[in-house]
Amino acid sequence: MFGGRKVRSFALYLPKLTCAPSSPEQVFFDQTFKNIRRTREIVRILLKYGFEDMVVNTPLRKFVPLRRRALWLEQDKPVFETSRWERVRLATEELGATFIKGAQVLSNRPDMLPEELIGQLQRLQSDVRPFPYEQVKETVETDLGRPLEAVFEFFDEKPIGAASIGQVHRARLLNGEEVVVKVQRPGVRDLVTTDLDILKVIVRQSEGYFESIGITNLMDFVTAFEKTMLKELDYTVESRNIRQFRAYYRETKDFYVPKAYDEYTTKRVMVIEFVSGCKITDVVRLREWGLSPENLAERGLELYLNQIFQHGFFHADPHPGNILISQDGTINLIDFGMVGKLTPRDKRSFAGAMVSMAQLDPRRMAEYLVRLSTESKIKNMRDLEADLSELIEEYAVLDVRESNFAELAQRLQAIIYKYRMRVPGAVFIILRALAILEGIGQSIHPYFNTYAFIKPYGKKLILEEFSPKNVAFKLFTLASNMASFSNSFPNDARDIMGKLRKGDLRVEIAPKDYEPFLERTDRMANRLSLAMVFSALTVGGAVVAVAHSINPAAGVPTLAYVGWGLAGFFLLLLWRNMGKTP
Repeated sequence: MFGGRKVRSFALYLPKLTCAPSSPEQVFFDQTFKNIRRTREIVRILLKYGFEDMVVNTPLRKFVPLRRRALWLEQDKPVFETSRWERVRLATEELGATFIKGAQVLSNRPDMLPEELIGQLQRLQSDVRPFPYEQVKETVETDLGRPLEAVFEFFDEKPIGAASIGQVHRARLLNGEEVVVKVQRPGVRDLVTTDLDILKVIVRQSEGYFESIGITNLMDFVTAFEKTMLKELDYTVESRNIRQFRAYYRETKDFYVPKAYDEYTTKRVMVIEFVSGCKITDVVRLREWGLSPENLAERGLELYLNQIFQHGFFHADPHPGNILISQDGTINLIDFGMVGKLTPRDKRSFAGAMVSMAQLDPRRMAEYLVRLSTESKIKNMRDLEADLSELIEEYAVLDVRESNFAELAQRLQAIIYKYRMRVPGAVFIILRALAILEGIGQSIHPYFNTYAFIKPYGKKLILEEFSPKNVAFKLFTLASNMASFSNSFPNDARDIMGKLRKGDLRVEIAPKDYEPFLERTDRMANRLSLAMVFSALTVGGAVVAVAHSINPAAGVPTLAYVGWGLAGFFLLLLWRNMGKTP
């Protein structure tokens, strides 16, 4: 039962695929999809939740055989009481780790997805069962190349946390140091790489379909997501992130990043220093320790803004479980599997947009947003300025107790989506992170206001952009580029003119995604040819019959019967061809 209604199973319409291809199309899919069984599972889940259109309009339709496709299309469509976007979430949960991770990242990209879908994806939780201790031990011993007892004095068999990628165990090294051990889930790398291969093929050939349902720039996301996932599957990358953060804040006394033990770190195993403390939201414990929750909230936000606007390298998931407070008041930040980066130019553009908002200047805010984006569909800047002016009127003039950065971020993201502005993904991670931090701050600080802390950083970065040092560097870069251009231009122009005189200058145009169009055109031409042959044979038989009607005793000539028989044969071919998807 689903939503109070009985859902018809479509599993019986899936083909029983074999490894031996019977057509060029099957050869293509055998080479592209490393795991046919996994592809069938994806098709089954999509059909289960009513996404027949997603199967029909993507390369996944190849996995529904012609003899069953007709029966499938004749069935009534499943009717759910839940919305389409709710079913996207349900299907994603069942598809597993790769799709859950991808959906969680996409929930931070309102420039790509409709607002209703983002709301559903934000509800996804990668809460999975831990895998057995025997597999944990085997992975650790294999990667470290020695028995568990040769590294750890104590190793807790029960994990303290489990997720789709791996799980964490408490342990103690032989020298007595308390640590936590992250161990990757067995087989997760193969599953993720297989899913990524499938996703790339589907999205590459179906971008038009996804754009028609409001999902844009999906191929760019898949490419970026692939890089992110492959990094997250390699714990040595997280170890490097930790080292970089520790280098930035080596001299900061009230902020600490636990160290990673490089000698015990591999792609699948990582050992990290254990730090004790409570969550930043545990107000009762903080007050018992004599600490001020209000002061901690302000310090925590200052540290995060420092990561963004000074280093351009920041923690991408600052939820309460990743911010621990020691008894002496030190703020400890953990879990650096996902980090964000901003270029100096993006830092200044983002800061400029925030400062312009504080100055009640929608025109300047629009200019900075356009500078921040690499592509947009803004037909009239005045429309964008009008939307931003309305946003400023509703937010920037509010009292501290009335303001809400989460609402601001949601409204700003909606404007970015409306004008199809392609801005760096890190910007949306920042907006989401600041909304999370504001929620934490307001739960322990009654007058906490995120935007009040952002203003000084924004003004500082704007002044930095026009500092003598930065201006001198820009002038030097411009002069170097001009010198390089002046040296290369004469030679390039001479080569072009020489080819033009000889008639060797050619311009090549590479069509994009034309294979489906050619396939449809070819099928339509085949149908037209069959129809013409059928008509010709039918009419020809009739003409022969009429020509011999002068002698009725002779009956209808054999030639007419032959023509009509052939016409019937071609009619069957035409009917069969019409069953194929155009």
